[in-house]
Amino acid sequence: MIRYINILGVCLLLLLTAATSCGKIDNKAVPSYVVRIDLGNIGVWTTFGVSGIGDYRIFNRDKKLPANFSYNANTYTGYGGVLLIMGLDSSTGNYAPLAYDASCPVEAKQNVTVSIDADNFDAVCTTCGSHFDVLQGMGGPKSGVAYTNKLGLRTYRVTASNGGYVISN
Repeated sequence: MIRYINILGVCLLLLLTAATSCGKIDNKAVPSYVVRIDLGNIGVWTTFGVSGIGDYRIFNRDKKLPANFSYNANTYTGYGGVLLIMGLDSSTGNYAPLAYDASCPVEAKQNVTVSIDADNFDAVCTTCGSHFDVLQGMGGPKSGVAYTNKLGLRTYRVTASNGGYVISN
């Protein structure tokens, strides 16, 4: 009887582990590149940061976005650029700037990036049609191939500094 209970317990544990791992979102589908954008000065943050819910900006050194941002030797914008958006930080429950790699994790190419849908503030890949929740869903997939394959946007840290923020990985 004890052996039967132990076997049953092991089977239930394996089933539970399999069920919970199936729901996990992979947010590391795009290659890990260095990210460091220093918006830590209040004046720089006021000019290039985000303030209201859904306010966003794309940083991409190769494409020189935003247009008049002063990139220097210590500025790195990840694989496909960095999407900075004001949203709800799920770890604190407060509104805060959030940052993601702009590269679509389904396509996983530097030149295939997401853009923001002005109607609902989803990040959208026009190539595969996937939608991502960047306001409060930590870049998780909402629909499309990304949802089917459980692929989310790579997230980056946004750390307060001198009246602004520094984005890094």
